[in-house]
Amino acid sequence: MKVLPSGAHGLLLEFADLDEVLAHYAALREADLPGVLDLVPAGATILVVTDRDTDLSALGHRLRRVPPASHRRTETRPVEVPVRYDGEDLGDLADTLGLTVPELVERHREEEWTVAFCGFAPGFGYLTGSRHDWDIPRRSTPRTKVPAGSLALAGAFTGVYPRESPGGWQLIGHAEVDVFDLDRDPPALLVPGARVRFVEAS
Repeated sequence: MKVLPSGAHGLLLEFADLDEVLAHYAALREADLPGVLDLVPAGATILVVTDRDTDLSALGHRLRRVPPASHRRTETRPVEVPVRYDGEDLGDLADTLGLTVPELVERHREEEWTVAFCGFAPGFGYLTGSRHDWDIPRRSTPRTKVPAGSLALAGAFTGVYPRESPGGWQLIGHAEVDVFDLDRDPPALLVPGARVRFVEAS
Protein backbone atom coordinates (compact mmCIF):
# COMPACT_ATOMS: atom_id res chain seq x y z
CA MET A 1 0.00 0.00 0.00
CA LYS A 2 1.33 3.41 -0.97
CA VAL A 3 0.15 6.43 1.04
CA LEU A 4 0.08 9.72 -0.85
CA PRO A 5 -1.09 13.24 0.13
CA SER A 6 -4.37 14.38 -1.39
CA GLY A 7 -5.05 18.04 -0.81
CA ALA A 8 -4.86 19.66 2.61
CA HIS A 9 -7.21 17.23 4.37
CA GLY A 10 -6.84 13.83 2.76
CA LEU A 11 -4.69 10.85 1.88
CA LEU A 12 -4.80 8.66 -1.19
CA LEU A 13 -4.02 4.98 -0.68
CA GLU A 14 -2.79 3.18 -3.78
CA PHE A 15 -3.02 -0.59 -4.25
CA ALA A 16 -1.90 -3.16 -6.81
CA ASP A 17 -5.40 -4.23 -7.81
CA LEU A 18 -9.09 -4.20 -6.95
CA ASP A 19 -8.83 -7.21 -4.62
CA GLU A 20 -6.40 -5.28 -2.42
CA VAL A 21 -8.75 -2.28 -2.44
CA LEU A 22 -11.70 -4.39 -1.32
CA ALA A 23 -9.72 -6.12 1.45
CA HIS A 24 -8.31 -2.88 2.86
CA TYR A 25 -11.61 -1.01 2.49
CA ALA A 26 -13.36 -3.75 4.50
CA ALA A 27 -10.73 -3.45 7.24
CA LEU A 28 -10.61 0.35 7.34
CA ARG A 29 -14.39 0.62 7.64
CA GLU A 30 -14.21 -1.33 10.89
CA ALA A 31 -11.04 0.34 12.24
CA ASP A 32 -11.01 3.09 14.84
CA LEU A 33 -9.67 6.02 12.83
CA PRO A 34 -10.20 9.34 14.64
CA GLY A 35 -10.54 12.32 12.33
CA VAL A 36 -11.52 10.25 9.29
CA LEU A 37 -14.74 11.59 7.76
CA ASP A 38 -15.07 9.35 4.73
CA LEU A 39 -13.47 6.49 2.83
CA VAL A 40 -13.98 6.50 -0.95
CA PRO A 41 -12.88 3.31 -2.75
CA ALA A 42 -12.11 3.17 -6.47
CA GLY A 43 -10.55 0.65 -8.84
CA ALA A 44 -7.03 0.84 -7.38
CA THR A 45 -7.23 3.50 -4.66
CA ILE A 46 -9.02 4.55 -1.49
CA LEU A 47 -9.40 8.25 -0.75
CA VAL A 48 -9.29 9.01 2.98
CA VAL A 49 -11.05 12.29 3.79
CA THR A 50 -10.24 13.83 7.18
CA ASP A 51 -11.21 16.81 9.27
CA ARG A 52 -8.94 19.84 9.32
CA ASP A 53 -7.34 18.99 12.70
CA THR A 54 -6.07 15.53 11.73
CA ASP A 55 -2.32 14.87 11.75
CA LEU A 56 -1.99 13.29 8.29
CA SER A 57 1.49 11.91 8.97
CA ALA A 58 0.33 10.09 12.10
CA LEU A 59 -2.79 8.88 10.30
CA GLY A 60 -0.67 7.52 7.45
CA HIS A 61 1.35 5.42 9.90
CA ARG A 62 -1.85 4.21 11.51
CA LEU A 63 -3.40 3.23 8.19
CA ARG A 64 -0.36 1.13 7.28
CA ARG A 65 -0.81 -0.89 10.49
CA VAL A 66 -4.41 -1.91 9.69
CA PRO A 67 -4.26 -5.42 8.20
CA PRO A 68 -6.57 -6.27 5.28
CA ALA A 69 -9.75 -8.22 5.99
CA SER A 70 -12.14 -10.40 4.06
CA HIS A 71 -14.61 -8.36 2.06
CA ARG A 72 -17.00 -11.29 1.62
CA ARG A 73 -19.44 -10.20 4.32
CA THR A 74 -21.77 -13.15 4.74
CA GLU A 75 -23.29 -11.83 7.97
CA THR A 76 -25.36 -9.24 6.18
CA ARG A 77 -28.29 -9.98 3.90
CA PRO A 78 -27.73 -9.13 0.26
CA VAL A 79 -29.63 -6.31 -1.38
CA GLU A 80 -32.12 -7.89 -3.78
CA VAL A 81 -32.55 -6.09 -7.09
CA PRO A 82 -35.52 -7.25 -9.20
CA VAL A 83 -34.63 -7.20 -12.89
CA ARG A 84 -35.96 -8.21 -16.27
CA TYR A 85 -33.36 -9.83 -18.52
CA ASP A 86 -34.47 -8.20 -21.76
CA GLY A 87 -31.54 -5.94 -22.67
CA GLU A 88 -30.79 -5.07 -26.29
CA ASP A 89 -27.35 -6.68 -26.21
CA LEU A 90 -28.32 -9.87 -24.39
CA GLY A 91 -28.45 -12.14 -27.46
CA ASP A 92 -25.31 -10.83 -29.14
CA LEU A 93 -23.36 -10.90 -25.88
CA ALA A 94 -24.40 -14.50 -25.22
CA ASP A 95 -23.12 -15.43 -28.71
CA THR A 96 -19.84 -13.61 -28.05
CA LEU A 97 -19.36 -15.57 -24.84
CA GLY A 98 -20.34 -18.88 -26.43
CA LEU A 99 -23.40 -19.18 -24.21
CA THR A 100 -27.11 -19.41 -24.77
CA VAL A 101 -29.23 -16.53 -23.49
CA PRO A 102 -30.63 -18.66 -20.62
CA GLU A 103 -27.08 -19.69 -19.67
CA LEU A 104 -25.90 -16.07 -19.55
CA VAL A 105 -28.94 -15.03 -17.53
CA GLU A 106 -28.44 -17.91 -15.08
CA ARG A 107 -24.73 -17.11 -14.71
CA HIS A 108 -25.50 -13.45 -13.95
CA ARG A 109 -28.38 -14.26 -11.60
CA GLU A 110 -26.51 -16.88 -9.56
CA GLU A 111 -23.36 -14.75 -9.22
CA GLU A 112 -22.43 -13.40 -5.80
CA TRP A 113 -22.04 -9.69 -6.52
CA THR A 114 -20.41 -7.11 -4.26
CA VAL A 115 -20.34 -3.35 -4.79
CA ALA A 116 -16.64 -2.57 -5.15
CA PHE A 117 -16.96 1.18 -5.55
CA CYS A 118 -19.18 3.91 -6.98
CA GLY A 119 -18.51 6.43 -9.71
CA PHE A 120 -19.42 7.67 -13.19
CA ALA A 121 -22.75 9.03 -11.90
CA PRO A 122 -24.39 9.36 -8.46
CA GLY A 123 -25.66 5.93 -7.46
CA PHE A 124 -23.73 3.98 -10.11
CA GLY A 125 -22.12 1.03 -8.35
CA TYR A 126 -19.40 -1.12 -9.92
CA LEU A 127 -20.23 -4.68 -8.84
CA THR A 128 -17.72 -7.54 -8.97
CA GLY A 129 -18.49 -11.25 -8.89
CA SER A 130 -16.67 -14.11 -7.20
CA ARG A 131 -17.99 -17.25 -8.89
CA HIS A 132 -17.34 -16.62 -12.57
CA ASP A 133 -14.67 -14.91 -14.62
CA TRP A 134 -16.26 -11.82 -16.16
CA ASP A 135 -14.29 -10.22 -18.98
CA ILE A 136 -16.94 -8.51 -21.05
CA PRO A 137 -15.97 -6.39 -24.07
CA ARG A 138 -17.49 -2.94 -24.25
CA ARG A 139 -19.59 -2.04 -27.26
CA SER A 140 -17.52 -0.92 -30.24
CA THR A 141 -19.82 2.09 -30.56
CA PRO A 142 -21.14 3.59 -27.31
CA ARG A 143 -24.75 4.63 -27.13
CA THR A 144 -25.51 8.32 -26.76
CA LYS A 145 -28.50 7.49 -24.53
CA VAL A 146 -28.78 4.53 -22.19
CA PRO A 147 -32.15 4.42 -20.40
CA ALA A 148 -32.23 4.80 -16.62
CA GLY A 149 -32.42 1.44 -14.88
CA SER A 150 -30.51 -0.43 -17.57
CA LEU A 151 -28.63 -3.48 -16.25
CA ALA A 152 -25.28 -3.80 -17.97
CA LEU A 153 -21.96 -5.62 -18.12
CA ALA A 154 -18.46 -4.42 -19.06
CA GLY A 155 -15.02 -5.69 -18.14
CA ALA A 156 -15.18 -7.40 -14.75
CA PHE A 157 -18.21 -5.40 -13.63
CA THR A 158 -21.97 -5.29 -13.72
CA GLY A 159 -24.00 -2.20 -12.87
CA VAL A 160 -27.33 -0.41 -13.13
CA TYR A 161 -27.52 3.00 -14.80
CA PRO A 162 -29.18 5.33 -12.26
CA ARG A 163 -30.27 7.81 -14.91
CA GLU A 164 -30.27 8.26 -18.67
CA SER A 165 -26.74 8.85 -19.88
CA PRO A 166 -24.28 7.90 -22.61
CA GLY A 167 -22.66 4.51 -22.15
CA GLY A 168 -20.68 1.74 -23.79
CA TRP A 169 -21.60 -1.20 -21.57
CA GLN A 170 -23.50 -4.23 -22.87
CA LEU A 171 -27.17 -3.95 -21.90
CA ILE A 172 -28.64 -7.21 -20.63
CA GLY A 173 -31.76 -6.07 -18.78
CA HIS A 174 -33.61 -3.51 -16.71
CA ALA A 175 -33.86 -3.06 -12.95
CA GLU A 176 -37.34 -2.66 -11.52
CA VAL A 177 -36.12 -0.43 -8.69
CA ASP A 178 -34.55 3.03 -8.51
CA VAL A 179 -30.89 2.64 -7.57
CA PHE A 180 -30.62 6.33 -6.74
CA ASP A 181 -33.40 8.28 -5.04
CA LEU A 182 -32.80 11.61 -3.29
CA ASP A 183 -35.85 10.98 -1.09
CA ARG A 184 -34.24 7.80 0.33
CA ASP A 185 -31.60 7.70 3.08
CA PRO A 186 -29.04 6.94 1.82
CA PRO A 187 -30.02 7.90 -1.73
CA ALA A 188 -27.82 5.19 -3.29
CA LEU A 189 -29.22 1.66 -3.05
CA LEU A 190 -25.89 0.05 -3.97
CA VAL A 191 -23.12 1.30 -1.66
CA PRO A 192 -19.52 0.03 -1.48
CA GLY A 193 -19.27 -3.26 0.40
CA ALA A 194 -22.91 -4.23 -0.10
CA ARG A 195 -23.68 -7.73 -1.32
CA VAL A 196 -26.19 -7.81 -4.16
CA ARG A 197 -28.40 -10.48 -5.63
CA PHE A 198 -30.29 -10.00 -8.87
CA VAL A 199 -33.69 -11.72 -8.98
CA GLU A 200 -36.16 -12.06 -11.83
CA ALA A 201 -38.96 -9.51 -11.53
CA SER A 202 -42.37 -11.12 -11.27
